[in-house]
Amino acid sequence: MTRNPADMPMRRLTIRQRIARELRKNKYLYLMLIPVIAFYILFKYGPMMNIVIAFEDFKMIKGISGSKWVGLKNFVKFFQLKDCWRLIRNTLLLSVYSILFHFPVPIILALMINEMKHPRARKIVQTISYMPHFISMVVVCSLIRNFVSGSGVINSLISVLNPRWTSPNLLTVAGYYRPIHILSSMWQEVGWDSIIYLAALSCVDPQLYEAAYIDGAGRMQRILRVTLPGLAPTITVQFIMRVGRVMSVGYEKILLLYNPGIYETADVISTYMYRYGLLGSNYGVGAAVGVFNTLISLLILVTVNTCFKRFTEDSLW
Repeated sequence: MTRNPADMPMRRLTIRQRIARELRKNKYLYLMLIPVIAFYILFKYGPMMNIVIAFEDFKMIKGISGSKWVGLKNFVKFFQLKDCWRLIRNTLLLSVYSILFHFPVPIILALMINEMKHPRARKIVQTISYMPHFISMVVVCSLIRNFVSGSGVINSLISVLNPRWTSPNLLTVAGYYRPIHILSSMWQEVGWDSIIYLAALSCVDPQLYEAAYIDGAGRMQRILRVTLPGLAPTITVQFIMRVGRVMSVGYEKILLLYNPGIYETADVISTYMYRYGLLGSNYGVGAAVGVFNTLISLLILVTVNTCFKRFTEDSLW
């Protein structure tokens, strides 16, 4: 009589039988996974086949197969652009400022919400902090433009504190763009970013807090000795992933806010390539910049992950 593979010990099953057993056991989970796999194949890995455009003088009419192969010429052309190093500098500065000022705020917010004892008050604070994330980027940028205009709320407040203030439109002054970009991003995303830390905090063993309280630890000591160590793995993974995106600054918000007068500080690689690569039909250079960004981001990600793996117990892999 043939035995059912599901009843056989795992060590006696072949690889094919193990796979069949796993699929049979968790068939509904794998069915739910199919749309996710299809999304990544169609919209992430599928387009990677067109990476060859970065090495061609790509012409839309001729297509990939008919365009002339130029090797690394598109990469050289990008580095020869007069604005190349300005774009790299602006991209890195926006990312670094975001890591320095934006990254810690969701952690602090999560700690503050976690310390709130009244459940209803916690829900209200969480809801209020999440809401800006769901506002359209177009609406957010319209609000920012109104707030920082010559007669906007920001200028009105500054004028009250400093009567000599000339009340310029802050989006026309190059030096003000980076603070506006970072602060508005914090307002919009800090609540949403705190969700993952709140989820991690829910997994901290309550008995650790009780033991610390019995030992005489105050609230701040419990945060430092219990809460933060419980958050450390999540913070490490999030930090590594954020540093890995240091060369990837989204263009949508910048396109909606900037103007030629503040290109000196607001123009980044993605926005310049939108104008130069797409609007100017220089598709090969645009693709080359994408490859360059990906390689640099991968190198930074591997380096940072290796450092964390060597000196701490937490890393991505």
